[in-house]
Amino acid sequence: MKDYKRTLITCALPYANGPVHIGHLAGVYVPADIYVRYLRMRGREVLFVCGSDEHGVPVTMAARKEGCSPQDIVDKYHNIIKNSFRDFGVEFDIYSRTTSAVHHKNAAQFFRKLYEEGKFIERESEQFYDPEAKVFLADRYIVGTCPKCGAEGAYGDQCEKCGSTLSPEELINPHSKVSGAEPVKKKTKHWYLPLQQYEGWLREWILEGHKEWKTNVYGQVKSWLDGGLQPRAVSRDLDWGVPVPVEGAEGKVLYVWFDAPIGYISNTMELLPDDWEKWWKSPDTRLIHFIGKDNIVFHCIVFPSMLKAYGDGFILPENVPANEFLNLEGDKISTSKGWAVWLHEYLQDFPGKQDTLRYVLAANAPETKDNDFSWKDFQARNNSELVAIFGNFVNRAVVLTHKYFGGVVPEAVKSEPVDGETLSQMAGIRASIEENIENFKFREALKEAMNLARLGNKYLADTEPWAVAKSDLDRTAAILNTSLQICANLAVAFAPFTPFSVKKLCGILNVSPFGWDDFGRTDLIPAGHTLNKAELLFSKVEDEDIQKQLDRLETIRQARLAAEAEAAPKVAAPKDACTFDEFEKMDIRTATVLAAERVPKTDKLLKLTIDTGLDRRVIVSGIAEYYTPEEMVGKQICILANLQPRTIRGIESQGMILMAKQLDGKMRFITPAETLSNGSSIG
Repeated sequence: MKDYKRTLITCALPYANGPVHIGHLAGVYVPADIYVRYLRMRGREVLFVCGSDEHGVPVTMAARKEGCSPQDIVDKYHNIIKNSFRDFGVEFDIYSRTTSAVHHKNAAQFFRKLYEEGKFIERESEQFYDPEAKVFLADRYIVGTCPKCGAEGAYGDQCEKCGSTLSPEELINPHSKVSGAEPVKKKTKHWYLPLQQYEGWLREWILEGHKEWKTNVYGQVKSWLDGGLQPRAVSRDLDWGVPVPVEGAEGKVLYVWFDAPIGYISNTMELLPDDWEKWWKSPDTRLIHFIGKDNIVFHCIVFPSMLKAYGDGFILPENVPANEFLNLEGDKISTSKGWAVWLHEYLQDFPGKQDTLRYVLAANAPETKDNDFSWKDFQARNNSELVAIFGNFVNRAVVLTHKYFGGVVPEAVKSEPVDGETLSQMAGIRASIEENIENFKFREALKEAMNLARLGNKYLADTEPWAVAKSDLDRTAAILNTSLQICANLAVAFAPFTPFSVKKLCGILNVSPFGWDDFGRTDLIPAGHTLNKAELLFSKVEDEDIQKQLDRLETIRQARLAAEAEAAPKVAAPKDACTFDEFEKMDIRTATVLAAERVPKTDKLLKLTIDTGLDRRVIVSGIAEYYTPEEMVGKQICILANLQPRTIRGIESQGMILMAKQLDGKMRFITPAETLSNGSSIG
């Protein structure tokens, strides 16, 4: 692999329509922060860029829901997100926003250059429009009944109850969320990026040039390319976003997928106005995007195509280590349903336990498949691993040093082979951590770091310095010197993963932070060095803390179930019981429709001529709103043949058709599973 001078790390811009939750952290921000900390410990030049994505329909929907302006929404959540990242230890060089003046100017200039060079195509199409509010509607602004599961309130792009992907045309009884009016189609003009023109280049660049990418990333890109790329709109009809900077584009803004990735460049410009190009145009810079799997297409196909179209020396991503999704207690995280663990709330509920969440999310990272976060696992990993393994080893080593040597690191005057053999294993652990982090396998790297703590615990258990001290303090000194060297190396191994605890560990050891090149050294703490007092690196998570979180989720679950039950179509109440003899009086038979016509001056009635096997007769039925006469001819149905005749609109109706009323109110025939002879008795 090429030896780059510097590395530019970007993280997917979180939508500023709500706080950050643990799914975001596990998929994007914790892995990225681990990687950046590791590179900086190795002395590499790194720039870490992110910011809030503040345009698009989700923001306008949140504003409408909260009864305020989009700017109010993004101001509120931008600050919550930015402060949460800071308090959680995710240290960006810049965390900006797409509503900044720098970004608006840069995104507009990006569009204009492509526009003036003829890189877009113009298309006129019909889009859904609210005739009352007089606005074009994004799919999410159109709601109705899901055609798949019957749930009310399904969006024009997805039903959140059954998870089906939808289009507005599929919704039953669609209406606008803005005014409640039924949407109509109206012509509008937009600009499109012709992605198909870059298909061959993308195949060569990714499918031939980046076979080392993660299989989930490579596979999704290949699937899109094999399916054939289509032009993608870069503008939309909306009043919130970066205005399209050309004449005749009033009321149109840059589509958020086009606008947002340019934010990476804008944020770099904002931070380094005179030096940003070395990070975006130098062949000595390596670009890496950390994203979730839902952003793979945008970062591997769309954004690179935009940069290719723009030209001017922009570099392309060297890697895109996208993760899968994290679920919560067995269910998909859903912000709209409140089924999430929000970072800012976690920091309030578990003060001082940033590293516990960082550790658990890294240890359970959804790197190759969707994984699940559970509060019981969170508690077990904290208590059984961080407290009982890592923290316990450090505490024993420091406490024993204070007990036998007054807190001064003793000299290893009486070493034995086991000491050197133990310390020699650190080189292998370091190599494994390096290999895993360099290949974006943070879960395995963290496991190796914890193995170093396990090594220390085993060493103490095998050498028993508390027992040896009764007869041989010189040997005890060597054991504790060895143990303290392992403690110092733990401060290196865990620094990318648990920075708060490592800072605390360095305070206990009374040392400055180490560099990565110190990893494996056996003289990090010299003899005669004075330690500070021992204190616990980690504290236990108690059962009541976990139960509080589980109770909160259960309250959300029950509220959701109650709302779904309330919104669900109601089953008709059962009728009074009848006797078998009463049932026996009904003569239910099969029949075939021979002819059908509408009853004049009615909207609901059809006149059906049927063959009952016994005779030919006429039945008048109120089914015209569900079936046309043409659909009825030839259909086999079931009838109540011995119902007393009744005159309807001057026509004698001899019987009744058996039908079922669905939960959505629609009527459907009850028909035999296979064609039967007319007149076959049912019952």
